[in-house]
Amino acid sequence: MKKLRYGLIGCGDISRKRVAPAIRDLEICDLVAVNRAHFEHAELFAKEFGARKWYETWQELINDNEIDVVYIATPHNIHKEQTIEAAKTGKHVLCEKPLALNAEDCKQMIEACTENNVKLGVAYYRHYYQSINRIKQIIEKGEIGEVSLIQINAFEQYDFKPDDPKYWYTIGKYSGGGPMMGAGCHRVEVLMNILGAVTDVESKLDCSSGAHELDNYGAAILHFASGALGVLCVSRSVYDSADTVDIYGSEGSIKVPILNEGKMYVRTREGERIEELPPHANFHVPLIEDFTLAVLENREPEVTGEIGLAVQEVLDRIYK
Repeated sequence: MKKLRYGLIGCGDISRKRVAPAIRDLEICDLVAVNRAHFEHAELFAKEFGARKWYETWQELINDNEIDVVYIATPHNIHKEQTIEAAKTGKHVLCEKPLALNAEDCKQMIEACTENNVKLGVAYYRHYYQSINRIKQIIEKGEIGEVSLIQINAFEQYDFKPDDPKYWYTIGKYSGGGPMMGAGCHRVEVLMNILGAVTDVESKLDCSSGAHELDNYGAAILHFASGALGVLCVSRSVYDSADTVDIYGSEGSIKVPILNEGKMYVRTREGERIEELPPHANFHVPLIEDFTLAVLENREPEVTGEIGLAVQEVLDRIYK
């Protein structure tokens, strides 16, 4: 069986919990090497997940000829440079979300990958959720009629301190924004996956409370060509957590209390039912499997750089 050989740049929380285990466990993947900012911990991480090499700099990793694909799991501000340089060495790139700090950077990343004939994918793993695909089927079959409104709430309380490895999330030049950027980008992708291209954007972000320079909470209204509205609310400062998707149509509704669990309440004129479509236990497995097969089969991945760009264009308008 042919395997795609991966190099992992960035060994933080998401890599430990999901990315490295996914690459290790998929039979079509081979984790060759890792790089992390704290090099003194790189060897331990590499050995834990079966990587044969560990590099002090990401430049060394992308120049390793044994590597086919680079997975980028670093702060948002260096996605652009790392992607472009990896593409120049002939490496395919699977990049964490959001793709970059702004749409212009995304365009340059796509251009570099196109010029060097390599694939570019973005880690919008909710694109692969069974529940999202089922929602699209229900809507396409007309079971809930014409959709007029989708409301998504994404609330997760956090206040990272300077000694926390995630503190960079709270610094604008690294993260590009607060929860609307970090959590909101995933939900923008979900809304666009369900409803299509965004035609107009309205937003309100609040930066008046909290110790950090970025938005603490906010709301965005996305207008779609069909006439439907997507309402996205995010917060890092409210007490309650939320991961909801509520879809309202002329003939019924779909309510998902916790998107990451996949239990759906479907209401139509014929009655109500519950559908349970949980995602993979490791959210990143379907994402990495699809990207790997896309490279091996010489096709585009389901979540392309163009999708990452489209999401970022919406985020740019929200923050503007």
